Amino acid sequence: MNSLRPHFRLAVAVFGLLVFAGVVFAKSDAAANEAVRLLPDNLGSFKAVSAAFPMMRTQQSPHLFGEGAVTRTYSADDGSRYDLTIRITENDSEAFSLLTQARWHFKQLGRDSELRFDEPGTANFTADGEIFFFKGNAFASINPIGNAPVDLAKDLVRKLGDQLEAGEGDIPVLVKHLPDWEHKSKSVVYSVTLDDLNNAVAASDQRQPVLGVLSFDGGAEAVMANYGQSQLVIVEFTTPQMSIENDSRIWTKIAELKSQGQPTPSAYRRVGNYSVFVFNAPDDKTANALIDQVKYEQVVQWLGDDPHLYDKLQRYLTQTSAGVLIAVLKSSGLSLVLCLGVGGLLGALLFRHRRAQRATAFSDAGGSIRLNLDQLTAPATSPRLLSGGQRSDHEGH
Repeated sequence: MNSLRPHFRLAVAVFGLLVFAGVVFAKSDAAANEAVRLLPDNLGSFKAVSAAFPMMRTQQSPHLFGEGAVTRTYSADDGSRYDLTIRITENDSEAFSLLTQARWHFKQLGRDSELRFDEPGTANFTADGEIFFFKGNAFASINPIGNAPVDLAKDLVRKLGDQLEAGEGDIPVLVKHLPDWEHKSKSVVYSVTLDDLNNAVAASDQRQPVLGVLSFDGGAEAVMANYGQSQLVIVEFTTPQMSIENDSRIWTKIAELKSQGQPTPSAYRRVGNYSVFVFNAPDDKTANALIDQVKYEQVVQWLGDDPHLYDKLQRYLTQTSAGVLIAVLKSSGLSLVLCLGVGGLLGALLFRHRRAQRATAFSDAGGSIRLNLDQLTAPATSPRLLSGGQRSDHEGH
C-alpha cells in the first residue's frame, strides 16, 4: 500500500499541471479569439488582404506582444499596406505595461521616444514609423509596409481604436504617485510580473538581487522611473499582509547582501502597501529625499463585515445631522430676510397709495378750507344737507 503512495502523488501532481495548463491555454485561446474579432475584414475604407494569424516573434520586435497576439494585413485604396497587430490582456494595467516595455525596448536600441497621452488610445508612442498604443485591456500597433504613408496609418489606427472599449480610460494610479509624475510618466516602465521588473532594472544598470525575494502573487504591480542617476522603484501590494511579508523578506535579504559585500539599494522603505527602492543614488540623503516624496493613498476593503461600521455610521449621521441643521438655519434665515424685505416693500407701496388717496380728499389749498368766492367750485352734494327750499321754510318761521 505504501508503495502506491508516491505513484498516487505523482498522478495527482501531473493531473494538477494538466488542469493548470488547460486553464492557461483556454485563457490564451479566448484572448486570441477576441483579438481576431477586433480585426474584421474591413476597417473603414481599409480592406484586409490576409487572414488573421498568431503573431510570430520577429527580429524587429522580439517579445513586445507575447502569446495571444494576432496580426493581419490591411490595404488602403491606393494600395498602401499595413500590418496591424493586437493583443488582449487580462486588464488595463497589463496592456499599459506592454506599452511601456515596448518603449523601453526601443530605448535600449537607441531609438527613444516619450509616451504621449492622447489619441490614438489612452497612451501611445511611435518608433521607426510604427505606432504603438493601448486602450482598455488592448495593446496594439500599426506598422507601415515599405513606403506606405504615415497619415494613412494614423487613419487606420483611429478606425481600430473606435472598436476598442476604453476600460478605465486612464493610466494606472500607481504612476501618479511618483514624484513629478506628470513629467516622469512619459518615460516610466510599468511591470505586472517580477521578471518584467527585473529585466527593466537590469537593463538600466545592473540586476539588483534584493528584488529576487519579492512575490507578485495576488496582483502586485510595480513602476520604475529615473531621477538623474537615481532609479526609483515602487512595488504596490494588494493587501497590508502581503506588504508586511515582503517587507520582512526584503530587510532580511538586504542584511544578507551587506554581509556578502553585494549591491544593495541606496535606500529602502515601506510606505503603506508600497515597497519603495532607490538604486544608484549619489548619496543616502538624496535617496531618502526621493522616498519622502512618495505618498501612499490608503484604500481598505474588508472581505467580511467591517468592524468599524458602527463608528462610521455614527460619524456619518452626526455629520449629516449637523449639515441638515446648518442648511435649515441658513434657509430659515434667508426666508426671514426675504419675507421682511417683501413685507417692507409691500407696506411702503400700500402706505404711499393710501397717502395719495388721502391727499385727493382735500383741496389744493394746503389742507385749509377754501371759500367758494368765485363760484367756480360746484356745490357739494350730500344727503345730510337740506335742500334750499327747506332752509327757506325754517328761516321763515
